Parts: sequence; C-alpha cells; structure tokens
Amino acid sequence: MLTGKVALVTGAGRGIGREIALTLAEYGADVIVNYNGSKEKAEEVVMQIEAMGRKAAAMQCSVADFEACGKMITDALAEFGHVDILVNNAGITKDNLVIKMTEADFDAVIDTNLKGTFNTMKHMYRPFLKQKAGRIINLSSVSGVLGNAGQANYAASKAGVIGLTKSMARELASRNITVNAVAPGFIDTDMTQAMTDTAKEATLAQIPLKRVGTPKDIAETVAFLASDKAAYITGQVISVDGGMAM
Repeated sequence: MLTGKVALVTGAGRGIGREIALTLAEYGADVIVNYNGSKEKAEEVVMQIEAMGRKAAAMQCSVADFEACGKMITDALAEFGHVDILVNNAGITKDNLVIKMTEADFDAVIDTNLKGTFNTMKHMYRPFLKQKAGRIINLSSVSGVLGNAGQANYAASKAGVIGLTKSMARELASRNITVNAVAPGFIDTDMTQAMTDTAKEATLAQIPLKRVGTPKDIAETVAFLASDKAAYITGQVISVDGGMAM
C-alpha cells in the first residue's frame, strides 16, 4: 500500500509514534524515526523496521526548534531522496488547572504541539510543492475537539492543530497534497497508564465503546490517510476515540 514511499514520523521513539512508524513500514514505507530524548528507543524502532526489509534512520530534533527542524528535513531529503508522508505526532503534556498553570508550562506545550507542527510543515512545504504530491497527517486529540479541564494548554495546542490542518489543506489541495488530522481519544500509552485508577474510571465512563483504544487503532488510521485509498480526503479531522466526541 505504501511501497516506494518515505515517511517522516515525529516523536516516533515510543508510544503512538512508535506504532505509527512500525505500521507504515509494515505497509511498505521507508521511515525516518524522529526523536527528541529517546535515542535508544528510536534506534530500536529503526532496527525493527530494517528487520522488515525497509530502510530507516533515527534523527534527533526537538520539533519546537524551527532551525533544527529545517536541518532534519534537509538531512532526510539528502539521505532518502524524497519524503512523501509527514506525520506530526510529537507532543507533550504539562497538565494543571489554569489557576496553577505557569506561563512556562503553557508556552512549552504550545511550542512543541502546535508550533512544532507548523515547523515541520513549513520546511516540507517546498519539497511537497516540487513533487506535486504528498500526505500530511497531524495528531490532534479529543481534548482539542471537546476541551478538558486541567488541560487548557494541551487542548488549545491540539485545537490549534485542527485549524492549522484545515488551513494547510486549503493551501495545498491544488498540488495534490492532502492534509488531515487524527484525534485520538483515551489510548493505552505510558501517559495514560500513569493516571490514577479513579481518573481512568472517570474517563472510561465517557467512552461509548467502554474500552481504551490502542496505539494500533491510531496507526492504522494514519496509514489509511497516508495511502492512495484516501486520495480524495483532505482537511478532515478523524476522531479515533470510541465515540467520545460524537
């Protein structure tokens, strides 16, 4: 489904990003595994992808750093020749009620989750235009769709990703470049496993399907949007949340 394609996945050393990178490789793509601090985990993902017979490379870069993003993409294009799929997955949380939230915590989440998404898309803009083809999939969140108490910074960043996705989709549609967002709900990751049992039970009560999602649920949706099967889909937000946001 993705044979001959090259994908760049940010924050791919662990969690949802790791599963996205591995799933894209399963469908035939070569993968650039971006990471910030998880070098060993990113290199493990590279080894797993290479074991599938695909080409892979780990590239370190904080997506919040505009210049570093530019260098990463220049390096990726030099090593792989082209990039066809950009998955903006890298993200952080610094949860707190606004009354207790510091300006630094607000800024850090916006810089990584929202500006980081802008940074990679900005640097991939011209290469995609030259190719007259490309797929961009941005990771939003159910929090960005519904809002969530204690996550004003995170929800604002992920709502911003939706606006950015729709705007970029309009800018790039005439060049055969699609831009979509995936909005995960309550997914079984290190982040959600750290929640208290009470918080988990309260969240489960809001999910019509009455179960937690898996990283694979998200990865398969991303793979579909990256494929030719989704060629006529752009500017959309696909909620993968067990029905939370309906």
